[in-house]
Amino acid sequence: MPARLDTVGIFRKDQDRWKVVDPSGLPSMASRVKALKEEIRQHDHQYYVAAAPTISDLEYDRLLDELKRLENECPELITADSPTQRIGDAPVEHLEQVQHRVPMLSIDNTYQPEDLRTYLERTERLLDGEPVEWVMEYKIDGVAASIRYENGQMRLGLTRGNGEVGDDITHNIRTIRDLPLSLNPNHAPDVLEVRGEVYMANSDLADLNVRQQQLGLDPFKNTRNVTAGTIRLLDPSVAAERKLRFFCHGIGESSGLESATHRDFLREVEALGIPSTPNVRVLSGADAVMQAIEDLNNQMPDLPFEVDGIVFKVNDFRQRERLGIRSKSPRWLIAYKFERYEATTRLLSVSVQVGKTGAITPVAHLEPVEIADTTVSRASLHNADEVQRLDIRIGDQVVVEKAGKIIPKVVRVEKHCRVDDLPAWSFPTNCPECETTLIRDEGGVYIRCPNPSCPAQIKQQLIYFGSRPGMDIDGLGEEVVDLLLDSGLVGSYADLFKLDEEEVASLIWPKKRKGKDGKMIEVQFGQLNAKNLLSGIEEARTRGLSRLLASLSIRHVGPRVAKLIAKRYSDLEQLLAASIEDLSGIHEIGLAIAESVHNFCNSDYGIETLRSLEAAGVEVNELQSDTSRDSPINGKTVVVTGSLQQFTRDEIKALIEDMGGRAAGSVSKKTDFLVVGEKAGSKLSKAKSLGVTVLTEDDFRLLVAGEWAGDSP
Repeated sequence: MPARLDTVGIFRKDQDRWKVVDPSGLPSMASRVKALKEEIRQHDHQYYVAAAPTISDLEYDRLLDELKRLENECPELITADSPTQRIGDAPVEHLEQVQHRVPMLSIDNTYQPEDLRTYLERTERLLDGEPVEWVMEYKIDGVAASIRYENGQMRLGLTRGNGEVGDDITHNIRTIRDLPLSLNPNHAPDVLEVRGEVYMANSDLADLNVRQQQLGLDPFKNTRNVTAGTIRLLDPSVAAERKLRFFCHGIGESSGLESATHRDFLREVEALGIPSTPNVRVLSGADAVMQAIEDLNNQMPDLPFEVDGIVFKVNDFRQRERLGIRSKSPRWLIAYKFERYEATTRLLSVSVQVGKTGAITPVAHLEPVEIADTTVSRASLHNADEVQRLDIRIGDQVVVEKAGKIIPKVVRVEKHCRVDDLPAWSFPTNCPECETTLIRDEGGVYIRCPNPSCPAQIKQQLIYFGSRPGMDIDGLGEEVVDLLLDSGLVGSYADLFKLDEEEVASLIWPKKRKGKDGKMIEVQFGQLNAKNLLSGIEEARTRGLSRLLASLSIRHVGPRVAKLIAKRYSDLEQLLAASIEDLSGIHEIGLAIAESVHNFCNSDYGIETLRSLEAAGVEVNELQSDTSRDSPINGKTVVVTGSLQQFTRDEIKALIEDMGGRAAGSVSKKTDFLVVGEKAGSKLSKAKSLGVTVLTEDDFRLLVAGEWAGDSP
């Protein structure tokens, strides 16, 4: 009996196999399949890694459907790394246990800053006091996994298990779309085992819970629970629907990597297409680590995924080898963890605030809810993209979190709890204060009011101008700024320096206060308050150029950047004449900062601001440079260690820099002075071994006063 023949295009089906009938058509088919695979991989990267999709979901599905159709027509063109092969044909029967080639060790952790500093300094001592670079990463709240590539192909995915043996979850790992199924064969190592965290984005959990509700199932409580359950499922199609993701943060067995440091390793795997933990920073010494924790904490509310701490790792691989491991954890890393507190409440409304640089920030107003012993009724929504990502609507039930008892954050919307077709909240197109058309930063996430005369911006700018990081004007807080603006006495920075004491003293507070007889009476600002305020303003006249630049709400310009600029251009006229290229040539000043400073100094608003301050008698040159030129620490490198009694860290750092010195974080041969407080650790030992001059706090005070009798280095 002749074989049954079916023909489709250039192929013929003989029994259950397709065979080429017209070989001349195969190259064009293969080329299209190859192009589709690459295009889909690029879109996966843009969506899951870069968070910047370039096509709609519908367009993406059409590309994937076309690839499936072509592969069905020609199974010979199906490869293991095809996007269509991310979901296996059938569930696995059970999870096999597999030995890790390199053990997956646990991480020591601490919840206290002082314990973290003790660990950092102890590690430096174990390395004989030599300089240590620390890598700072987010501790993603997901499930640890190890993924093995051989000759560029994904071969194995394992859970941590007990550290020695893990569950084989390859079938589910293959569904993670931000992980490549194959690496560039021209650059891939023979063996590469990456360790990292499988996690779920907050927005994907919200969408998943809607589907759970539609199926009559209970919603998942948080991203970690659903990730932990999903990664161990036997059916990979379920894992694919739940959109798990991956961040690489470590290395197992490898052959062919060139990196000598952890930061270089992350760059190397990123170049291979494997996503690594974002916002990684490299810090020199324990002091820099402690300072950076606050900065990273402030960034966390913007993250689209859950974080339960910060991990610090020794950057240099050779130093790691010397430090070695304990029985269950390496000596070269530690997790600084914080407790997470969350509650569910209802969104009552959304308002927007105008910041000092014109950035428009949406704010969620919530039904008051208790979180970590405080009542939370407001939470920042950060920017328009965050509002869109959350898909937040008035009346929604929302999950609010305070991680480490810091800033409240709306984690996600409980979409499955929506009972009505709530309208989406729209970001305003005009400034709520001055009605100016809003603009979005080019290539950025913030939407701003471009009007420098916007009343809301002026208010926030004046508040910051008087703050401690600004001109440090005692008494110029928010209430006083409101009073001065409402009275019409102030409308710009320069107006502060023209205030009349009697006029200020006669101002009436907007709120009446209770008198001795119990009746509400009007209260004047008063002579004493006015005298103190104007005294603080008078002192601010002589702060100098760097302090002034840091106070003017110039984008990207804080105290550190302002000092670097004023050190190069101590004269205002020189600064006004500097080009973008000149400014970007300053060490630590990048192009974005240079453009921001140049644009301000060459705008009508910027020139008017600086000239009016100059005309009001404010010092616009860096007079402190004359003082520092004769300072005994001018040009010297000073390191501070231990617990100080007479200074805060910020105060002594500012004093060192004001006197022309360089405040460094670690001791080296280039260190001139080490200032020691109580419980000085490894830095003191190293300073003595290198012959660095050691000063007590009293010695340091005498030194900067020019009265120290000791020997200078």
